[in-house]
Amino acid sequence: QVQFVESGGGLVQPGGSLRLSCTVSGSILSIYALGWYRQAPGAQREWVATTFRYGTATYADSVKDRFSVSRDGALNTEYLQMNNLKPEDTAVYYCNHATGSHSPWGPGTQVTVSS
Repeated sequence: QVQFVESGGGLVQPGGSLRLSCTVSGSILSIYALGWYRQAPGAQREWVATTFRYGTATYADSVKDRFSVSRDGALNTEYLQMNNLKPEDTAVYYCNHATGSHSPWGPGTQVTVSS
């Protein structure tokens, strides 16, 4: 079963940027659709973005034009570049399969946007 490990979170001021990493066990090309998700305190986990195997990406309206994904196949790692961060982006961020069954969720990486 594919494992997903997130990293790169931290504390950033509003308007700042962060780049999150999602490293998968095995080949990232084996994943048909890789999803990014986030869960704010007291809220349900929500979808942020999906990258399909051959590069097409879709984004939630709340992050469109601010977030973008890229991939390093050699490192089996996908990146979520987050720009112009807002306090409402504060959450624990996760990556996982975006279609079919999810792998067990990892601990995620905390992103806090605050002045």
